[in-house]
Amino acid sequence: MALLAGGAAFSGTGSATLNGDELATISFASRSLAGMWELAQHIDGHFLPYYLFMHFWMKAGTAELWLRLPSAIAIGVAAWFLTDLGRRLHSARAGVIAAAVFAILPSVSYLGAFARSYAFAAAAVVFSYWALHRALERPEGRRWVVYGVAIALVCSTHLFAVLALPAHVALARRAVLAPMLGALAAGFVPAVVLGLIGYGERHAISWIPQRGPEVWLKFPKMAAGTTALGVLLFAMALAGAALLWAGRRGTGGPGSPADGAGSPAGGAGSSAGGRDRAWALALAGWLILPPLLLLAVSHLLTPVYVDRYLFVTAPALALLAGLAVAAIPRFPVVAGVVVVLLGAGLAFSDHVEIREENGRFENIPWALRVIKAEPDDAIVFGQSQVRRGFDYYADSLMPVDVLRIGVAPHPDGFGYPERSDVSAALDRRERVWVVWRGTKKSGLEGDGIPRVGEVKEAGFELSMAKHSGDLPGLTVALFIRR
Repeated sequence: MALLAGGAAFSGTGSATLNGDELATISFASRSLAGMWELAQHIDGHFLPYYLFMHFWMKAGTAELWLRLPSAIAIGVAAWFLTDLGRRLHSARAGVIAAAVFAILPSVSYLGAFARSYAFAAAAVVFSYWALHRALERPEGRRWVVYGVAIALVCSTHLFAVLALPAHVALARRAVLAPMLGALAAGFVPAVVLGLIGYGERHAISWIPQRGPEVWLKFPKMAAGTTALGVLLFAMALAGAALLWAGRRGTGGPGSPADGAGSPAGGAGSSAGGRDRAWALALAGWLILPPLLLLAVSHLLTPVYVDRYLFVTAPALALLAGLAVAAIPRFPVVAGVVVVLLGAGLAFSDHVEIREENGRFENIPWALRVIKAEPDDAIVFGQSQVRRGFDYYADSLMPVDVLRIGVAPHPDGFGYPERSDVSAALDRRERVWVVWRGTKKSGLEGDGIPRVGEVKEAGFELSMAKHSGDLPGLTVALFIRR
């Protein structure tokens, strides 16, 4: 199941081109350790553990497949722990079905082929629930150490991955309260440090708009990566939690210590019913609490509600759906195959879309094909950091980057030093290409892209503009001298 999920994620690594976030990973991780520390004090400091890992990973190369491979491996790791957690909670078939459902999610294929830390966060969260089950099953010191390590990993992969952890409280019980709280306290140290860093750098996410409760209606789509399958699995997940609460395991369920779920130490209560209810609450909390808490943080501190920050809920969605199918009294395996095939059919178009060249919505190779440069053409970037993508993908004659100063980005950001005298830089140029992140309207109307206005003021008029088609996308415009 780990190979299936990891393979599904890796299958999308070489088709869709890198987007701005992934290029930011390259920009950050390709600097020296001193340069990374300098940048971390200004922006993205809470991602520093991931960037440190990628810094050493990139010593072997920066090809798209290589950059995205760690995320695909993390998806495989998540599926491994998900399979065994399903076995521990119900049966081997529950774990297999859960991992198969997880593997067909478009969100898994998208973020599992993404050079950012979201897949790592999902794997760490699954690991934390798995480690907690083991510690409750047999409360030994070394198992609590593993649980504490798992918590630390969650806190180090993505700051908002910690929102999946409050649901662990549902599994607390008096006999293990001290070691559990001790492991949580030790594991949360990275979250406190990175949280303070992130709050100090909140200006870096000032682009996030404030959201209202209506975003919860889109949550099933966010977790699954597609609407129809997301709604279906969310309904199944609620059914799975209800069945687990009621103690309905179907035929051939575990209920014995040999299955890893029958030991009184395996949960929060002294009976099988108490254990099941505790885990039903914990798994439901894993699925539902993160979007609720993220919106609360948005309104109490600063807007932070972004769909991909909640990818850690995708394994819970798959696990609860797997438990629901495995509890079917007759032919649960057949039902599991039907659900997986039906889900794959419902998500097929989404899988195709995210594997297209523009699957990450910033198609720089397309922009390079649009630009048909003539000798002495100039190029100006609406946002200086867009230059990073052109540096990465350009393998043919490019227009002259007339505003560029040096080859290195700013030490305190992802942008590049540029000349401010646009008119002088374009002197004796007859044609200038302008590229910006966003729609044509965002750059050509109003003051949305200052560089566009400066090019116009330098004596140029619009000749042609094309947009890559999906938001935010890229716009390529050609200006000629009046």
